[in-house]
Amino acid sequence: MKSKYFSDRLFATTVCNCFSRLKQACIMSTLAMSILANSGYQSFAGTVTFGSIGNQFTMDFVTIGNPNNAPDTTGIPSLAGSVGYAYGIGKYEVSEDMIDKYNLLNPTLQITKDTRGPSKPATSVSWNEAARFVNWLNTSTGGYAAYKFTTPFVNDNITPWSESEPDDYDETNSFRSKRATFVLPSYNEWYKAAYYDTGSQTYYDYTNGSDTAPDDIASGEMSNTAVYNQAYAQGPADVQKAGGPSPFGVIGLGGNVTEWEESTFDVLAGNYNDSGSSARGVRGGDWTSFAVSLSSSARYGFNFGSGAEFDSIGFRIVTLSPPAEVPEPSTMAMFCLGALGLVYRVRSKSKA
Repeated sequence: MKSKYFSDRLFATTVCNCFSRLKQACIMSTLAMSILANSGYQSFAGTVTFGSIGNQFTMDFVTIGNPNNAPDTTGIPSLAGSVGYAYGIGKYEVSEDMIDKYNLLNPTLQITKDTRGPSKPATSVSWNEAARFVNWLNTSTGGYAAYKFTTPFVNDNITPWSESEPDDYDETNSFRSKRATFVLPSYNEWYKAAYYDTGSQTYYDYTNGSDTAPDDIASGEMSNTAVYNQAYAQGPADVQKAGGPSPFGVIGLGGNVTEWEESTFDVLAGNYNDSGSSARGVRGGDWTSFAVSLSSSARYGFNFGSGAEFDSIGFRIVTLSPPAEVPEPSTMAMFCLGALGLVYRVRSKSKA
């Protein structure tokens, strides 16, 4: 009898303690979810799988948050870096392996590239070819093409979206469909991911979160390093070994290979994505560059036409739709109620 009394009392005490802690945890979790929902927060960090069995590859994305940040006035172009929304950017440059698998799945739209190794960044890919690859990322996952191609060849120029296509046309950027999930980075999106520190809300001159250039290396991932100032014959490093992270945690924005922007080079003249044949902006420097080419004051593109290919230029992807959504507060609340109900049912069964 004494043993049963002790057992019931211990069970009751344990249930009460669990109930109290679970209730507190649920209140805090629901509050946290409510704060995130009300602040418009979205997490873009995650891994997305593309392709089909036998030809699959994954792409890791990093969240670039703090929307509506102020622009930088000290780099080129000026102003740059202000983005009115959260988005994700590829943690690494697009690799040769990704293009190889795309080619196996798209026999009529083959993308040419250099062949240094599957983990090397895909170079000698024109802007037009990069846009074709991006379109496939969208359509192969049930989405909408980002860029409008009206002719059948892989390296043909795009046609900007028009006002007669309201589902796709965006008056602020006629290149990019507003229904697209995966896109090439605009000059503002690229600049923010590379030089902005959301903690201090400061722009730095280099992608290592400093106004001093990172240490030059041939390959590696240590903080405050980048792949630059190397011999041409060495070639770029593997995309995962392209130097230390930016303040957001993105690899290889400075050095390794220069990267295509979605935007045309003539944004300095106030023109934004106004022609499918315009030269595109590139930035970030490559493995042979001096430090200055990695800085926020270096942007090139006058001779980089949309159909041109260069063995030092690669690209990365931006996503405008999070791979994994933050749970809604109502979902968390329902989970908490269910958990509390489970405790009650266990206790009722014990009493019976």
